[in-house]
Amino acid sequence: MYKEIKTAETYHVPVLLDESVGGLNIKKGGIYVDVTFGGGGHSREILSRLDPTARLFSFDQDADAESNIGEPDDRFTFVRSNFRYLKNWMRYYGIDHIDGLLADLGVSSHHFDDAERGFSFRFDAPLDMRMNKRAGKTAADILNTYDEQQLADVLYIYGELKNSRRIAAAVAKARSQAELKTTNDLLKAVEPLFRREREKKDMAKMFQALRIEVNHEMDALKEMLHAATELLAEGGRLSVITYHSLEDRIVKNVMKAGNPEGKMVQDFFGRVETPFKLVNNKVILPSDDEQQRNPRSRSAKLRIAEKK
Repeated sequence: MYKEIKTAETYHVPVLLDESVGGLNIKKGGIYVDVTFGGGGHSREILSRLDPTARLFSFDQDADAESNIGEPDDRFTFVRSNFRYLKNWMRYYGIDHIDGLLADLGVSSHHFDDAERGFSFRFDAPLDMRMNKRAGKTAADILNTYDEQQLADVLYIYGELKNSRRIAAAVAKARSQAELKTTNDLLKAVEPLFRREREKKDMAKMFQALRIEVNHEMDALKEMLHAATELLAEGGRLSVITYHSLEDRIVKNVMKAGNPEGKMVQDFFGRVETPFKLVNNKVILPSDDEQQRNPRSRSAKLRIAEKK
C-alpha cells in the first residue's frame, strides 16, 4: 500500500517509504541515521516508530534541506554535512554504535526543479550542480578545465556514454571559442551528437556524469558505507535506495562481500567472510501504484542487509 507522509511537498517525495524504513526493523529505543534528509520524509517516518529514549541523526549537505526540519524534537539531530564524514560526526556526538542506517541516494526533486542549480537540461541555468553550494568545483569548472581525455573518462565511467570521446571533443572545440557557462552553452555544443530517439536519455546521462564528478558521489558513497559497516551494531540494518547501476553495484558488493569491489574473502574452510547477511536476496522495486504517483521512483532499487 502506497503511504503518504507529511514532507516538504515541493522538495522531494520519499521513495519506497514503508519498505525502506520497515527494512530497518526498528527498535523503539535505538539509535538511527538517515544520511539523506532531503525533504525529511524518511526521517519523519523513522521518528514515528521511535520512543522518547531513541536518537535519530539526519545528514544533508544542502542548506536548503534545513528549512524542512519542522518542529523541534529532542530525539532528532540535523547534521549539515556530506555523509562521507559519518564516522567523524558520530564520534563528535559520542555515538559508538548505531542500530540502523537509511540512505536514499537519489537527487531530490527540488534539485532537478530548481532552475538556478543547473542539475537539469530542462532549464537554462549556470552550470553549477554542487549539492553543497559553499565548496568545490562546479560543472562549468570541469567542462572548461579538464583536458579532453579526462572529460571523456568522466562521461564514459559515470554516464556510460559510448560516444564520450566525441562529446568531449565537441566540448573542447566549443570552449576554445567561448567559455561554457550555462546549460544552454553545453547543449548547443553537444546536441548534434545525440540521436533524436535517445536524446533525453543520453542528455540525462551526461548531466548525471557531471553531477557525480562535481560532488565526488562515488567516493563519498564508499566512505559512508565503510563507516556504516563499522558503526552498525550486531543485528543493525543497512537500508539503501539506489537509482543507477554504478551506485547500486557498490551497495550490492558491500552487502555481499563487505567491500565496494565485491572481492570475496574466504576463511580456512572456504566460507565467504562478510560482515552482512542479506535481508532481501532479490532487489525491492517500487510498486506500480507508487511509480504512477511518483514517476521519479521508477529507477529506484532497495537493498537491505543486517550486520552479523
